[in-house]
Amino acid sequence: MKRQFSIAEAKNKLPSIIHQVEKGPSVKLTRRGEPVAVLLSVHEYELMDQKSRGFWNALMTFRQDIQDKAVQITDSDFEGLRDSSLGREVQFES
Repeated sequence: MKRQFSIAEAKNKLPSIIHQVEKGPSVKLTRRGEPVAVLLSVHEYELMDQKSRGFWNALMTFRQDIQDKAVQITDSDFEGLRDSSLGREVQFES
């Protein structure tokens, strides 16, 4: 599926392009080969338009989501994430 159209193509195929955008990712519109605009679904737009929620609100939303979806997070989910090596040796000069 094509993800980029010239403005002239888009003018002639707008209903088809809108159906594509509703089902998938955005489409770039070009003028003389240069991208000048993007056509995206309302859902994508609303996600981008959300104001920054801040860390605390994002954390509370995440916690609520995992509780609602009954996601179980255990210690084994975090195994291997941290480097357990001692790191490099450092010598201090006096």
